[in-house]
This record gives sequence, C-alpha cells and structure tokens, in this order.
Amino acid sequence: MTNLTSDNESNELIFADENTVSGDSHLITTNRPWKILIVDDEPSIHEITELSLKGFEFSGRPVKFLNAYSKKEAEKILSEEHDIAIALVDVVMESEHSGLELVKFIRESLNNNLIRLILRTGQPGQAPEKKVIREYDINDYKEKTELTAQKLYSTVYSSLRSYRDMLALDNNRRGLEHILNASTRLFTTPNINEFIQGMLEQLVALLYLEDDALFVNCEGVAYELEGNVPIVVAATGRFSYMIGQNPTGLLEESVFSLVREAHDKKQPIIRNNEFVGYFSTSDGREDVIYVNSNTVIDEKDLKLIEVFLHNVSIAYENILLQNEIEGTQRDMIYTLGEAIETRSKETGQHVRRVSEYCRLIALGVGLSARDADIIEIASPLHDFGKIGIPDSILHKPGSLTDDEWLKMKTHAEIGESLLDNSKRETLKSASIIAGQHHEHWDGNGYPKGLKGEEIHIFGRIAAVADVFDALGTKRCYKDAWPVEKIISFLKQQHGKQFEPMIVDWVLENLDEMNKVRVNFPD
Repeated sequence: MTNLTSDNESNELIFADENTVSGDSHLITTNRPWKILIVDDEPSIHEITELSLKGFEFSGRPVKFLNAYSKKEAEKILSEEHDIAIALVDVVMESEHSGLELVKFIRESLNNNLIRLILRTGQPGQAPEKKVIREYDINDYKEKTELTAQKLYSTVYSSLRSYRDMLALDNNRRGLEHILNASTRLFTTPNINEFIQGMLEQLVALLYLEDDALFVNCEGVAYELEGNVPIVVAATGRFSYMIGQNPTGLLEESVFSLVREAHDKKQPIIRNNEFVGYFSTSDGREDVIYVNSNTVIDEKDLKLIEVFLHNVSIAYENILLQNEIEGTQRDMIYTLGEAIETRSKETGQHVRRVSEYCRLIALGVGLSARDADIIEIASPLHDFGKIGIPDSILHKPGSLTDDEWLKMKTHAEIGESLLDNSKRETLKSASIIAGQHHEHWDGNGYPKGLKGEEIHIFGRIAAVADVFDALGTKRCYKDAWPVEKIISFLKQQHGKQFEPMIVDWVLENLDEMNKVRVNFPD
C-alpha cells in the first residue's frame, strides 16, 4: 500500500506543476459562491443590500445574490435551489405575514433546517420581535432602520459561519449514515467490483467530495504500448456510465492525464481540488482512484484518505482470499459431485449443468444473488448419498426390483445425513438439497413425504433442475429424451411432482436453459 505522506522520496505526495500553490500550504478552495436570497417587494432594498455587500467574501468564497419580490417567487426559487445559505426575508409583502408564512414553508414544507433565516421589517408593530423569535424558527430579526451596512455585513458574516458549521455537521451525519448503511454490503459481498463501488461511495461521503469520482484498474497497463487497457471498475456522478469501459477517449484529458501520471509514477497526486491516489495489492493489482473535492484538501484529509485506503486494501485482499477459498470449495464440491456421478456411470457434466440450472432458476423466481450463489455451489452434491448405494444397483442396466428400488431411494437420506454434520452454510444447504430433491410438491415424493412449501425452496428448485437434465441425458437404463417430450413431462407434473411457479419459469425460459447444455455438453 502506498503511503501518501511517506518521507521516502519515491512514495511522497506529488503536486502537479500547474496551478501549484506557493509556500508550504496546499490548502486550495473552490470559487463556488455562497448563495444569498433577498426576498422583498421593494426593488430598492435589493439594490441597497447588494451594494452594501459588494465584494463580500467568506472563507475565500464570494457571494451570489438571488432575488425574489414576493412570497410566491421565493417559494419557487427555494424549491429549485437547495444550497441557499441565507435568506433575507421581508415580513410584509403580499400580506402582513407573507414573510412569516414563507418561514413556515421553508422549515415545514421543504424541511430545510440548514438555511439561515433573517427577517427584516419596516413595520415592527405588525410582527413583534419577541413573539416572532419565540414562535418561528428564524435566526435573526432586524428592523430595516437599524440594519446599517456594517451591521448587515456582521449579520451575514456570522450567519454564513453558522451555515458552514451546520452544513459540516449535516454532512458528517449523512456521511456516517451512508457508511453504516453500506458497511454490511461492503465487507460481506464476495464481488470485488461491488466492494470497490461501495468503497468509492463511502469515500465520497466521508470527505464530502463532489459526486464525480473514479476507480480505475490499471493492472498490466502500459499506456504507450498496445495491449492491456485501463478499465473503470467503479464510478459515481457524471462518470457512472463509464463503469466497465476503457476511459481512454471518454475522460477529459485533464483527468485522464492525472490518472495516467499517478499510475506511471506509482504515487498519489494532488492538483488544485483534485486528488488521485495510487495503490497496489500483493497479487500485483494496480488501481488508481480519482476524487474531486468541493472544499479544501488539507493534510488531515490526506491522512484520512491514507488510513482509509490502507484499510480498504486489507479488506480488498481479504475478499481476494475469500474468493480463493470459495473457489477452492466450489472446485472440491464439483469434484465430489463428479466422482459420485462417475461411480454411477453417469456424466460428470450433469452436476455442472444442474448447478447452472439451479442458479438460473433461483434468480428467475426471485431469490437473492446470495441464495443463488449458495444453491449453485451446493447443488452438485444433490446425489452425494449414492456413495452408500451398492454398485450392483447403480450399474444395473434394466429396471430395479422393488427391494432394489427401496435401497436406491435411501440415497436421499444418506446424503442428507452425511452432509448435515457440517456447520458450514454451503454444506448445510447441500444437505437440504440431497435430502429433499426427490420430494414432490403434492406430497407423494420421498424420503419424508414433504408437501408444498414444507420442502425447502432449494430442494424444489433442484428437483426440477435434476429431472430436466436427467431426462435429456443418456443413462445406462434409458436414452436421452427429445426436448418436446421433456416439456410435455414438465407440464404433466405441474403442481404434482414440481412446484408450478418453477415449472412456469423453466418453460418460459427454455432458451436460457438450453444454453447451459450447449456450454456443458456430454
């Protein structure tokens, strides 16, 4: 993990040459103005207010005036502009209490508690100060005669300071809420790209950045050569459409050049209010993250980014390890399933097709991606109990005797019992599938005669997937059925052997089912 503030020259933070800040400080602000809304039915009040605050700046940012000459105009502006810092509101306009009604609209209808509201009145008798302060959620109340240029300056300055602090608190709250809501998904998802997208969203929220951010994978990329290309793994804001694409030619040159420079030098870069971080993982992956701040980027922000990316890299490598473990587990389960099928002289591709069918059906009938993953991994062990069935029965080319059939049916209980010894979610699910994939929707299946929703959804899905593939496959005791005959059988067993919803989905998506057989032929 690259240290953003390392004393090592090769890892130190690079400041781009253009627009470099002089001196030791690198605090750089944007010029986005503070918005001040003037609400008054007298045009001269607007002119005087703007003249009094000409050249006004707060925290290095100028002010921008918005003008409304009635309560109705103000409501329209406030409904469209959501980042107004201050509203200077006349009490008496269309009616004696228009300003007070506007205050209620802002606080109650718009639910805007951040904007600082300063009431101004030329007729204090119409709205006594004590009553207004007590009953309305305002931040100041001034008579127009007492509001000199100096007092107006002081009032606006203190109100902007209050707004800035309130905004920071609100951003903190929203950032924390975002992180708490996303943390479960972020640190439990086995999908690395989802993890990175969640990380990027969290970083944007945590540092109150602009919405436009990028996470680019540059592994194996040599920009000056043909071959590998950078890929946008995650993005927010105006970059969102680029996910999964090569950013070359899509990004404006100024941003692309920063991404390229950070990758080539393997160092983070800051330019004005833009930050580009570079980091790599132990498996050789190289990533560049681009963010755009709407306030300042200071040493504390950089340190926070460093800590954040360091912990992200640890979590990222844990996900890689988790994927490796799950991949190993998946391969072992496939191998076991194929070994069982080979022992019964049936194709090992059967278990792979059943696995794919189960995932397709699970997603099709509305199960979560997580459940679809589990049934995909667990279903190859649906016939695991055949390990306890004698070869003389498994290999018999003709029909089984009644006693042989009773013995064959015990494979469901054997598989369920053997797999149920594990506490692992995947093997627990495999135990359910092994024990229930011969149960029937109408209760006439085996081994327990379960009925309807007494049968676990995994068992109901695996039952259809197993039969769908078995009927279309040549076995020692039968030839493969044509598709038309399989369809006819599924329709016959609709609501009998199989759950109607699952059969309906399969019949409506035969093209998807048939693609599996094409991808995993015997």
